[in-house]
Amino acid sequence: MARVIVVSNRLPITVKQGAAGPELSRSSGGLATGLKAVHEGRGGLWVGWPGFAGAPDPAHAAALEARYAELGVVPVTLAASEVERYYESACNGVLWPLFHGFPARLPLEVPDFALYEAVNQRFADAVAAVWQPGDVVWVHDYQLMRVPALLRQKLPEARIGFFLHIPFPDSDVFRILPAREALLEGVLAADLVGFHTAAYARHFASSALHVLGAEAGVDGVTFQGRHATLGVFPMGVDAKAFEALAGSDAVRAQLAASQPSPSVRLLVGIDRLDYTKGIPRRLLAYERLLEAHPELHERVRLVQVAVPSRTQVDAYAEFRNTVDSLVGRINGRFGTPSWAPVHYVYRNLSEVEVVALYRAADVMVVTPIRDGMNLVAKEFVASRSDGKGVLVLSEFAGAATELAEAVHVNPYDLDGVSRALLRSLEMSDEERGTRMATLRHRVFSYDVGRWAKTFIERLEQVGGAARPAPLTPTPARAREVTVEAMKAATKLVLLLDYDGTLVPIRSVPDLASPDPEVLGLLARLARRPRTAVHIVSGRNRDTLEQWLGHLPIALHAEHGFWTREPGGVWQGHQRLDDAWRPRALEVLEDFAARTPGSLVEQKRSGLAFHFRMADREFGPRQANDLKLHLSSLFSNAPVEVLAGDKVVELRPHGAHKGQVAARLVEAAGPEVRFAAFGDDRTDEDLFKALPVGSIAVHVGPSASVAPVRLESVSDVRSMLSQLSA
Repeated sequence: MARVIVVSNRLPITVKQGAAGPELSRSSGGLATGLKAVHEGRGGLWVGWPGFAGAPDPAHAAALEARYAELGVVPVTLAASEVERYYESACNGVLWPLFHGFPARLPLEVPDFALYEAVNQRFADAVAAVWQPGDVVWVHDYQLMRVPALLRQKLPEARIGFFLHIPFPDSDVFRILPAREALLEGVLAADLVGFHTAAYARHFASSALHVLGAEAGVDGVTFQGRHATLGVFPMGVDAKAFEALAGSDAVRAQLAASQPSPSVRLLVGIDRLDYTKGIPRRLLAYERLLEAHPELHERVRLVQVAVPSRTQVDAYAEFRNTVDSLVGRINGRFGTPSWAPVHYVYRNLSEVEVVALYRAADVMVVTPIRDGMNLVAKEFVASRSDGKGVLVLSEFAGAATELAEAVHVNPYDLDGVSRALLRSLEMSDEERGTRMATLRHRVFSYDVGRWAKTFIERLEQVGGAARPAPLTPTPARAREVTVEAMKAATKLVLLLDYDGTLVPIRSVPDLASPDPEVLGLLARLARRPRTAVHIVSGRNRDTLEQWLGHLPIALHAEHGFWTREPGGVWQGHQRLDDAWRPRALEVLEDFAARTPGSLVEQKRSGLAFHFRMADREFGPRQANDLKLHLSSLFSNAPVEVLAGDKVVELRPHGAHKGQVAARLVEAAGPEVRFAAFGDDRTDEDLFKALPVGSIAVHVGPSASVAPVRLESVSDVRSMLSQLSA
């Protein structure tokens, strides 16, 4: 069984500097509870910040380190300034509001994410220092979105998972963030990326497509040759523990001490004092309930617990003032000497006090305006072994996708929430029991232990030995050996792709004309003794003639359908049967008209649908539909459908780059050595047709049979320049 290394912003313990030295206390939070079995049961480690700024007192450092080792935790030290700038400013001041859909709450100047990167690097370094072959790494939440990529650089073979505990926003919102590319690239280095809901996974995939140009697959996203599987894993709670605590003597005593008059029905809300939790709107909806139904006066009470949060942030202080004012207004407007309509509690509650409120509630009101999951809703259900109580749940909480038997509300619709509260108070015992029984079955069936177990099992399936080896560039020394091998050839035949190999890919194909540097490079190669240069491209012959026809090199257009020897005339290698062409052109032009940013390229032997400038989500979807339609429509025609890099082509059967190599190999003597350079799917045919002992060079991160790999066009030019020197 693989060891699991958990990585989160906070450790499952909190360290405080006491009078006699450091004092350690265990966390009771949902993440700490959920991962306890994974952490301890599999002999794992937990990497995170221990909760205090700076380094421990040297006099107590050794004892503290021993305690860390005993608990299986690895501390990451943060200075006070780093806590403020990385955690408070970048994470909570920018990522938190943006991911929850509140771009208006961003500061006017979004802070530089350099410190975010530096802190994430420190976490990655801490993991790398303790990682052993076979370990599984599970990184958590928005504070550490760069860790998977930074760790992948150090440990290419590691099995890495990432889980986001907050919502992932719509692509249009996420793209506001200046650091958007870096965060997406960070997460996509993981093997498995988990979300609470399918909507969050869709938003993430859409952002990866729009921002990075990644490719969507059946179960995830592929970027730079690496596939990240996306999964939906709604987090649960320790349901049995909450049920046991709810039946304990401590909770019964708390209930007896604080239970109001039986004639007063309780509405209960328990939240962190955060603008995402919807407390002001909840209070306004309750106020409307009291306005519309005076018969409820002195018969109902809202107990609103607001747990202090980020008290040092000015915006939160202002938010607290808003809540305080609303509570004061409602109590002043409707209260009597014997009845306060709102009982407002602004402090941390013990677990016993929280569960006692769960048991006392006639209606549990969970109405955030945006929440990743909201475990309060599930804790309430787990605590109600009596089968009573009604859950009113915002449709904008992640838990709403699971808890269908709750009374769902739109927290922005104050009248709707007010009506839902009334309906819940008046609900029959039979309906309450039916709803609660189904809710409890779901909460107990998929608890926090199953959540963690399911994620780890899925990560072990998608990662490890079954995962293709990372496609990394060939080291510099190996490139030098490749150049030396080409120089040593008695006769050398160079087969060079054009777009993406000699020149960068352009958004509009006509803009990729050769620059002086590449023209000079090709001229030098052509003058090299005992060297033949062949351009093997998918472009049409007229374009190649215009751009490269003046050079003493051979040109092969439209994937080898046409060939022109240096200074010669174009020759076709197949009979051109284009009876299919008018219908195909009509289909492609129809798709182009319905796909903004796309265009149709007409070649003498085939047709191409380019969608590089199209919307990064809509374009690939249209291209996939086009490919399926063409495959069906021309299944009996002498053409084949080929999907390339942001292009769908129709080309004659048998017209591929491998045929160019085959013809040249057949005519060559045993002393000739072939070297081919290419970057996309069409070049794989070329590589596969090379004889044994040839050199194949692939450009870019995508999968390839070529043993030599270069990162970019500039690397190709550099290698060929060394050859021509």
